[in-house]
Amino acid sequence: MAPPVRKIIHVDMDAFYASVEQRDDPALRGRPVAVGGSAERGVVAAASYEARAFGVRSAMPSRTARRLCPDLVFVPPRFDVYRAVSRQIRAIFEEYTPLVEPLSLDEAYLDVTGNLKGIPTAVRVASEVRARILAETGLTASAGISYNKFLAKLASDQRKPNGQFVITPERGPAFVEGLPVSRFHGVGPATAVRMERLGIRTGGDLRERSLPFLIQHFGKAGAHFHAIARGEDDRPVVPDRPRKSYGSEMTYARDLATEKEVERAVAALADGVWSWCERSGTLGRSVTVKLRYADFRTVTRSRTTGEALARRDALVSTAVSLATALFPLERPVRLLGVTLSGFDPRMAPASSCQAAFNFAAER
Repeated sequence: MAPPVRKIIHVDMDAFYASVEQRDDPALRGRPVAVGGSAERGVVAAASYEARAFGVRSAMPSRTARRLCPDLVFVPPRFDVYRAVSRQIRAIFEEYTPLVEPLSLDEAYLDVTGNLKGIPTAVRVASEVRARILAETGLTASAGISYNKFLAKLASDQRKPNGQFVITPERGPAFVEGLPVSRFHGVGPATAVRMERLGIRTGGDLRERSLPFLIQHFGKAGAHFHAIARGEDDRPVVPDRPRKSYGSEMTYARDLATEKEVERAVAALADGVWSWCERSGTLGRSVTVKLRYADFRTVTRSRTTGEALARRDALVSTAVSLATALFPLERPVRLLGVTLSGFDPRMAPASSCQAAFNFAAER
């Protein structure tokens, strides 16, 4: 017998950070709101739908956003609140299925092929989940329903905000055919440009290319592109995908002009990463330092140690030594970042057992 058609839901909260701020402060409701820094070098982390009407988008420089929308209200992010609301929403998901794959604080895949409540259709599950989220958090969510993850994610964008959309197996290939490839998850701006140069603009264009052709031009990703052009995606919903890295970066209000300033800034960022290590009870072996000059040219340096970095000073000194390898500075520095990877979850940082326990209890 053929396996049953999977029922996958992609739930995506509507303008999550901004909506939480509007929920908690009635004075912000109906106004264009941006979560992020309003300083000269600030960046928009999220924008309300009122702000999006002016063209304001996440990752946009704050000064650009203010130019597009002079009445834009900037609100500093409150990630502790967003995480708490995300846990509420995750608890709702888990009443319907144990197969929940979070992508971020505000979106997740749910496999409801065999849901815990015995609801016969994924459409009804999605409607009920969205109603529960609204009742318990005061926030709206959109949902995409389909037979695989790729199409479910595309579907969730079709009726935003506060709506849902279904792509059935019969409609899947035709739906993909008419879409621009830039809409496909996994096709970033650089890949979209490469496809454009090859005459690939839509899903239909992509479907016409052979598998050997796509592998020749896009490597391993070619097989994925070949499948999704036909509405095919066999990836399962994977609960609690393990984190592969953790990092901290900062764009500075004033360019860092001296090597001492860079050293101090990298040490501070590494210190912040170590604080996460203590909270999570996780250690890593690979450290990466990112440096972006005032002209936006970016360079990185990485080092992998034989054993996990088990103390704060070891992580800080490794990060600083990677930064000093980039000296002398070619020009002033606008952004720095420190990332830890190569995790060994079996080991906890020294003197951090209680912190790790508290973090686990919060989860």
